Amino acid sequence: MYDVVALGEVLIDFTPAGISENGEVRFERNPGGAPANVLAALAKLGKKTAFIGKVGNDQFGHYLHSVLRWNNIDTKGVVFSNESNTTLAFVHLDDQGDRSFSFYRNPGADRMLKEQEVDLELLNHTRIFHFGTISMTHEPTASATLKAITYAKEKGHLISFDPNLRVKLWENLSYAKAMFNVGLRYANVLKLSEEELEFISGSKDPHTGTAYIFNQYHTELIFVTMGAEGCFYRLGEKVGKCSGYKVESIDTTGAGDAFLAGILYQILENKRLISNLSLDDVEQMVLFANAMGALVTMKKGAIPAMPSVEDIIALRDSQVLM
Repeated sequence: MYDVVALGEVLIDFTPAGISENGEVRFERNPGGAPANVLAALAKLGKKTAFIGKVGNDQFGHYLHSVLRWNNIDTKGVVFSNESNTTLAFVHLDDQGDRSFSFYRNPGADRMLKEQEVDLELLNHTRIFHFGTISMTHEPTASATLKAITYAKEKGHLISFDPNLRVKLWENLSYAKAMFNVGLRYANVLKLSEEELEFISGSKDPHTGTAYIFNQYHTELIFVTMGAEGCFYRLGEKVGKCSGYKVESIDTTGAGDAFLAGILYQILENKRLISNLSLDDVEQMVLFANAMGALVTMKKGAIPAMPSVEDIIALRDSQVLM
């Protein structure tokens, strides 16, 4: 039995890594992809995980397959494509240090997962199914994602959803909103950024925005991550907020994924239905998840920075809140 199975993208991020002797920017190869980051964090905490997705039958694809295995993520659901290359993303920094991205995803193997390539056997044996919307930007992987969601829901599994809005990857935002709505209809656990909250609800206010989502979709647990300000959360009609932890942050990559992994870990450890949780229970989950996200920002990269349970508890119990 798996604790969490996730479907979606795993790709290569090329990030600036200094200047060569010839004055040219060096790029460092880093594994990326939000669903893979979530699974890696959970595996680091001792949970059994599996990934469903597609990579190119190329050097990068085989590297990513190895990274998943090195991080104790089951790769039975990984498919290799001979038609499409592994998706790449190059990060660019301007004079002010602001980031922009160039995606090599035309189409990119992660977009090409077909319905018949989804390993339903993995979904027969999991407690939680997790997905995002990057796998819903284009066909055929949008249909493959929907097949997995509906199958997992029919099996009675808990559904975790991280919309993970990346505007440049959508042909138009009307279609993006439609796909967000599809995901929201199935989700039990929802993690949002403030930007995603406004995109879905039309409101920047977490009270108003999450109330709209709860009333519209009956989502049981909603978390709005707010960077250094911490996290706003909603359990049905009840709401709360936890401050963030004060740490020396050097790289925020993967912090949101680590936060969500921390929430899912606590749900798995709690072994109770969401309907049986109290607001105090959720607060304790958020304190743990906030600590997990904060620790990731203290190291470079996402997967390599995922912390241990001991490190998370040590920061949480220090109560060094913003």
